[in-house]
This record gives sequence, C-alpha cells and structure tokens, in this order.
Amino acid sequence: MTDIKDGDTVRIHYTGTLLDGTVFDSSDGRDPLEFVVGSGQIIPGLDVALPGMSEGEKKSVSIPCDKAYGPINPALRQDVPRDAIPEEIPLEVGLQLQMQTPQGQPMPVTVVEIGDSEVTLDANHPLAGQDLKFDFEVVSFDAG
Repeated sequence: MTDIKDGDTVRIHYTGTLLDGTVFDSSDGRDPLEFVVGSGQIIPGLDVALPGMSEGEKKSVSIPCDKAYGPINPALRQDVPRDAIPEEIPLEVGLQLQMQTPQGQPMPVTVVEIGDSEVTLDANHPLAGQDLKFDFEVVSFDAG
C-alpha cells in the first residue's frame, strides 16, 4: 500500500478542538474534507501531518497558532465611529459584521469592544492566536 505524499488528493474525517477541549469544527455527520496535500488549501500544521500516512490511519496533532491561523495581528483591529454603523444593527460584543475592503472585497469582522463614541472591529480570523488540536482519520486518497 502506498503512502500519502504532496500532490495527492485526500479525504479525511476530523475534529478540531481548542486546547481546553472545546470543539470548533468537525466533519461529523458530513462528507469527508477533500483537499490536495501540500497545496495550501488547509492550515499548514495539518497539511504537514499527512505525508507518510495511509488509508484508514488515524492521528492526533497539536498545532501551534503560527502553523494554524496565525498570531493575532493588531493591525487588523480598527476603531470606527459608532455612528458609522447603521442604527438598525444591534451592537453587541461578538457580533459578526461584513465590511468591504478598499478594493470592494467582503471582509468579515467581529465587534470586540463598544464605547460611547467608537466601536472596535477585529478582522483577525476567529481562531487567530489559538493553539489547536486535530484528531483525524484518512478515509481515502488518490495519488497526484
């Protein structure tokens, strides 16, 4: 039986947790996640865990934040005037909003602080700064 290598298309079932055991994502009840190993389609720490594995093999990996969604980037936090947010939006910490970049691209942001005159929005990935753990099983793969 051959082993997985970069360029192979793999299908895995997985559960991703924070270090405290909180599940943030899982393929449970869904089709397996399919991607090409080494193509950058998934977080680097999971991508490098696959080469050398075979079909049916299970693994558990701990992934530091710099190999997951990266550290928190303070430049991605921005204070905006409170009156720049439409009144019909009920502001609360944790609320997800969508803004547009200067190029017109949609960018998800999270309300992280609400002041009297300003609201702090954070465009970091919700898992930025978090070390993660993935338990996964190789369901199948096709040689690239």
